[in-house]
Amino acid sequence: MVITKTPFRVSLFGGGTDYPQWYAKNRGLVISGSIDKYCYLNVRYLPPFFDYRYRIRYTQQEYASQIDDIKHPSVRECIRYMGIREGLEIQHNADVPAMSGLGSSSAFTVGLLHSLYALQGKITGKRQLAGQAVEVEQKWIKENVGSQDQVAVAFGGFNMINFGPGDCFEIRPLTLRPEVLSAFEAHMVLCFTGFQRIASDVAKDQVNNIPKRGSELKDMAAIADEAFNLLQASEVDFCEIGELLRVQWNLKKRLSNLISNSDIDNIYETGMACGAYGGKLLGAGAGGFMLFIAPPEKRPLIREKLQHLVQIPFHFENQGSTIIYYVPSEPFEN
Repeated sequence: MVITKTPFRVSLFGGGTDYPQWYAKNRGLVISGSIDKYCYLNVRYLPPFFDYRYRIRYTQQEYASQIDDIKHPSVRECIRYMGIREGLEIQHNADVPAMSGLGSSSAFTVGLLHSLYALQGKITGKRQLAGQAVEVEQKWIKENVGSQDQVAVAFGGFNMINFGPGDCFEIRPLTLRPEVLSAFEAHMVLCFTGFQRIASDVAKDQVNNIPKRGSELKDMAAIADEAFNLLQASEVDFCEIGELLRVQWNLKKRLSNLISNSDIDNIYETGMACGAYGGKLLGAGAGGFMLFIAPPEKRPLIREKLQHLVQIPFHFENQGSTIIYYVPSEPFEN
């Protein structure tokens, strides 16, 4: 039996430049940090006493006899990708809901690949996990997804990620002093809008718009570059970071009409009116979590005015996807 723990992530800058349709020929650049909210996957070989070969538990329960019968796309394609023929039991638990903009789908895929390798007694590196998760999601499941989430949750930490040209990527860790990282966390408010959405649906419209949104995407990459330099300074100005986040959010909304709506705009405007320096919706858009950067003394007011929304405290983490329980086992003979 294997249990993996894979973090979710907060994407700050450059989201949208991590689609292969963009970075195949242009510069992709994002800044994100993994957080202490996790996707847990418990995987084992299924004993041969049942009239099915796959028992899968997430928000639904599935019992399937053939790989093709599995409805969960990541489970189905990860098993197919790994070429595993034995029966499996897979159980999923998570600290935050799916389809909420924290990279939950990619955390699931990375964690499941990690689990399946370990179940077979194989060690896999973080770069391999990230690259294969991108391949599974983009080429096997054929989802309209970017590449930052898979890298962010596999590696963990607070990083700038450069994409392209082609399929290559480079990780540049942000070496923040502990006191700066704590101060950054103290400037953040993370609240759930209450709206869940299928990111691939929103992303499809963004991808279709890429040919006519080159100016916005180049500006977003430039903002990520500027933010990296600000965060590496000896004294970090969180007001400037928040202002860049505000500019980035305004640019991102221009990538697709599906990214925001009146309800999301009202949440954003409420936070800004309460004194936030800046904010943005996390993930592809249309729902999920809203992040604000605000002076610590303004956070109570923001929380009060948005008390109808679920708000979660968090800290950044730096481990990435890890195996937290491992007991070697042999497949059952059928």
